[in-house]
Amino acid sequence: MLRRDFHYELPTELIAARPLPERSASKLLLLDGSTGAVADRTFRDLPGLLEPGDLLVLNDTRVFPARVFGRKPTGGRVELLVELVLDERRALAHARASKPVRAGTELRLDGGGRAVVTGRAFDRFEVEFSEPVVPLLERIGHVPLPPYIQRDDDAADRERYQTVYAERTGAAAAPTAGLHFDGPLFDALAARGVGHCFVTLHVGAGTFQPVRVDRIADHRMHAEYAEVGATVCDAVAATRARGGRVVAVGTTSVRSLEAAAAGGSLQPLAAPVDLFITPGYRFRVVDLMITNFHLPESTLLMLVSAFAGHTHTMDAYRHAVAERYRFFSYGDAMLVSPQVPRA
Repeated sequence: MLRRDFHYELPTELIAARPLPERSASKLLLLDGSTGAVADRTFRDLPGLLEPGDLLVLNDTRVFPARVFGRKPTGGRVELLVELVLDERRALAHARASKPVRAGTELRLDGGGRAVVTGRAFDRFEVEFSEPVVPLLERIGHVPLPPYIQRDDDAADRERYQTVYAERTGAAAAPTAGLHFDGPLFDALAARGVGHCFVTLHVGAGTFQPVRVDRIADHRMHAEYAEVGATVCDAVAATRARGGRVVAVGTTSVRSLEAAAAGGSLQPLAAPVDLFITPGYRFRVVDLMITNFHLPESTLLMLVSAFAGHTHTMDAYRHAVAERYRFFSYGDAMLVSPQVPRA
């Protein structure tokens, strides 16, 4: 398939610049992948749309304030987006400046602290900081809002661009399908008999990198570290035994589970994952998916199309545009069933 097969027209005013006042107040579009039928609901309807014995699998990664600003000795401005902490003082980061950043460049960081660019690794730079990376970022860093949100981050983003169950620091972007969950919703799900467990996938800035090749088969994914523990494998097995369904919350949970089952059965995983799911892929673990709306021509939209079918997915997106759903990270969500039952 071609990149243009995943294009759709989106009015810019439908891109959500800020979250709704209440997490679970968003819309929820139901998409039946077997028929293409859609229905308009709200996220608070989720407990009634699931069955007792179903299992939610959520990504418990925690976003760190990964964006920092500084100046070169010449006075030129530089923006760093830290993607991977290598050790106490070193990290891999994307750099943006008016002129190319070179190895050996020392930066004075806004808010205090220094950093030296020590080398380059493909499209990222290795940076050594003057003090431990994570505490420094917590002190001077900014929330790494996606590039399509055309505003500076503010104090509210520190809480709202984070799931309520975020636990393990390491992401440069939020697993946004999880942003809709709050305490009352979890209580309602528990009362319904719906369980949950957690995987970890540290979302990298590469999640926003566009597909630049025409043939999607030629695209190569950025690797992101994922963990699927033995407790998750056991929970999935128990769900299967009682006839329940595995409901992946977000594309990151989908990729974690499917990567852990790449050998044919679900096994514990702790490794970088670069699984690129496109139409034609046969899912081994996931029965239902909760996901936000994704950018045109993005790998995330391709994954949803693999699950629900290309035509059904693109038709559902056109419906969402017509019904004025809110799009992307701070936007509304979908509950999707598969076009083809899992393998």
